[in-house]
Amino acid sequence: MRVVNAEQMRQIEEKAIHHYGIPSLLLMENAAWAVVEEIRRCLPKNGNERVNGRKAVILVGKGNNGGDGLAVARHLVFQGMDVTVLLFAAPEDYKGDAAINLRLYQGTEGKLFVIKGEKQRRLTRLALAQAEVVVDALFGIGMRGALPGLIEEYVEEVNNAPGWVVSIDIPSGVEANTGKVYRTAVRAQATVTFGLPKWGLFLGEGPEYCGRVVVDPISIPESYLVDEGISTFVLMDNNVRGILPVRRLKGHKGTHGKGILVAGSKGMSGASVLAGRGALRSGIGLLQIVCPQGIAKEVDANVTEATVWAAPGDEVLNEEAWPVILRQAEKAQALAVGPGLAQNIDFVPVLEEILKNLSCPVLLDADALNLVALETSLLKLRNGRGPLILTPHPGEMARLCQCSVEEIESNRLDIAVSKAVEWEAVVVLKGSVTIIASPDGRAFFNPTGNPGLGTGGTGDVLTGSILAWLAQGVQALEAACLGVYLHGKAADELANEYGWSGFTASEVADQLPKVRRALELKG
Repeated sequence: MRVVNAEQMRQIEEKAIHHYGIPSLLLMENAAWAVVEEIRRCLPKNGNERVNGRKAVILVGKGNNGGDGLAVARHLVFQGMDVTVLLFAAPEDYKGDAAINLRLYQGTEGKLFVIKGEKQRRLTRLALAQAEVVVDALFGIGMRGALPGLIEEYVEEVNNAPGWVVSIDIPSGVEANTGKVYRTAVRAQATVTFGLPKWGLFLGEGPEYCGRVVVDPISIPESYLVDEGISTFVLMDNNVRGILPVRRLKGHKGTHGKGILVAGSKGMSGASVLAGRGALRSGIGLLQIVCPQGIAKEVDANVTEATVWAAPGDEVLNEEAWPVILRQAEKAQALAVGPGLAQNIDFVPVLEEILKNLSCPVLLDADALNLVALETSLLKLRNGRGPLILTPHPGEMARLCQCSVEEIESNRLDIAVSKAVEWEAVVVLKGSVTIIASPDGRAFFNPTGNPGLGTGGTGDVLTGSILAWLAQGVQALEAACLGVYLHGKAADELANEYGWSGFTASEVADQLPKVRRALELKG
């Protein structure tokens, strides 16, 4: 699914209204119905009725977002709900479609109060305390900067209220293009967004505030949403399912791909093991692990399905590892290097040889990235040699870009895309919403995963998984998307059982074939 910024969405809406003749009032009405349907879905049934008699509070700003909220309020009244609208502008300030919906609401039995200042705070607090549903229709995708002071205070009341909160298009206080929150924003349990999802639902603090995201086309046909200028996407089951390689009846380990994993050092043999497990659980046919001689027996004992090749060195890999890697890579379909490698400067010449001599796809992770960060010109050696994937977390990306982690986190999308283009590599910028950026300028948001992945070894599992998909013939960009999406899904399945903590990287690896199979069966 395509993802847009605020300007792109406005252009799509303008085209729908003025070029294709879809009335703007109809778009607002459809948006309202989408919100009402989400409210009906989420409210528990009360006997035979789901909404009849329930209390709802709608906070309404003066723009089109407020017009959507007023249309929602009207429909909820007609559905039998006890509705209170809190109007954060004078009635005469409402224009166009929003003014029409204000007049229509005023013709119902719903209650309406104009919020002029602190005097209505007690009324608002009482209404919110009794409401089972709170609808945030204060600001839409055009908002920039911090919330106005008065509204900010009322937003805090919303965030402290016991009712279920749904935001219209984007939570008020969250910037649509960046996900930035300046001081506070509405914390929604669900956000119903229209046409296409917005960048801010996936960037910055947006995911923390938006809750469950529901996308409704509001009657804009799919063909109208096609725009060559849209280069950002969110991964979904149907996209990822189409990437999965098909196993043939006569397939065998040779046809299922050979991958080389260069990893491990004294004290960090577990990284080799976990990356190996991620590769095996993702269906690789043959896995060859190159590690220091000093830990080879330990790795061999813990990844019995792989072939382990010991390179000279008791504790770390050095320049003598290159002949071993080259020999194994001759018939390999992919190579990954980095997990648990340790930042041994003597390994840099090996990275040089890998980047300039191997034509198979190469993935750099962890300490391989930290070594490259010492001399980023190494990446130029790869240009034209073969596909390259980099999988940094924000700290590693900051070292590669020679900037602070804060700068990376505040500009994740632009940095990931610009560096993918500059380095001619697929960049997997890990985070609460991982971004997969392509050298052609496209970017993909990954919606799967949860804070339970914030534990040692899960990144190693991801490296192994992407290696396996590369070895099975999946193209670099698609392999990165596939690995990241299934890795997050595995964590989500575990979170259903354990919550957001307590499961391990090994369990994430073991869950990979289950989520892959579930995805295949949904097709």
